[in-house]
Amino acid sequence: MRTMYKVRPLHSAEVPPGHLPTCMYRLPNLHRAPGTAAPQVTSAGAPGGTQVDPSLQALESRQEEILKRLYELKSAVDGLSKMIQTPDADFDVTNIIQTDEFCPLTTNGADLDLMLGKDYGALKDVVINANPSQPPLSLLVLHRLLCERYKILSAVHTHSSVKSVPENLLKCFGEQTKKQPRHEYQLGFTLIWKDVPKPQMKFSIQTMCPIEGEGNIARFLFSLFGPKYNAVTSTLIDSWVDTAIFQLQEGSSKERGAVLRSMNAALGKSSWLVGSELSVADVVAWCALQHTGTANTAPANVQKWMKSCENLAPFSSVMKLLK
Repeated sequence: MRTMYKVRPLHSAEVPPGHLPTCMYRLPNLHRAPGTAAPQVTSAGAPGGTQVDPSLQALESRQEEILKRLYELKSAVDGLSKMIQTPDADFDVTNIIQTDEFCPLTTNGADLDLMLGKDYGALKDVVINANPSQPPLSLLVLHRLLCERYKILSAVHTHSSVKSVPENLLKCFGEQTKKQPRHEYQLGFTLIWKDVPKPQMKFSIQTMCPIEGEGNIARFLFSLFGPKYNAVTSTLIDSWVDTAIFQLQEGSSKERGAVLRSMNAALGKSSWLVGSELSVADVVAWCALQHTGTANTAPANVQKWMKSCENLAPFSSVMKLLK
């Protein structure tokens, strides 16, 4: 029988003498680089020790280096994001202490949207509840001062818990000279005469707990002017505000005498209670003296200081309410 055609062998397998192959023929390992040795096989059949390709080792080292650099880059970006969210996080506190005592009220005011929050399409309102039997005079003075700085929409209302309110308190904010659209004002200031033990204030009706006490509300309102105090000045102002409320206005006659002597000594060194500019301490202390009725018997330096206050329009306008 003749063959139709011959086929060349795919692989010439040379069998060594005395070796009986277990397969038809052997082929080279296509998954191993040429010239590398085959893995050693143990008696159990598992790989004993394999020789790693140098190019694979280089690739793994490069990958580890890239991952390390990515981790360092991520850490740097996280640090920068925190600084952006809190721009004053790395601000040196010594710069605050070494600044001037405060910016006078003649400078531009602070950003109300920054301090009170921006309500798009709505005017931010400061709402104060106060008892007409004890009118918070310092808040009325601060309202007049704020009107000199901002465009304020003022309003006075009477709560049902109060039977009657004197006419002068109903008109304590005066008349609105110009009727403008609500959105053209910078701040709303609403005073509600209500039967409350202490003045209460809110500027975010839905989410904010009320701020209580005339001194605390006065601090908040004065902060809207944007003055910057150092640590010592801020502490002195807070001390005078508390002293005026709790000792001068609500204390005994002995406490009032001690406070007046301290005020006289302080006003002998400067024109105002703290520093060379009007502060909330002056406003609260002046109003406390008006409440106690001891203004006429105050020491000489206190009398001079009171006249300096009354020469300012906001104080003189409140004086008219007391007559």
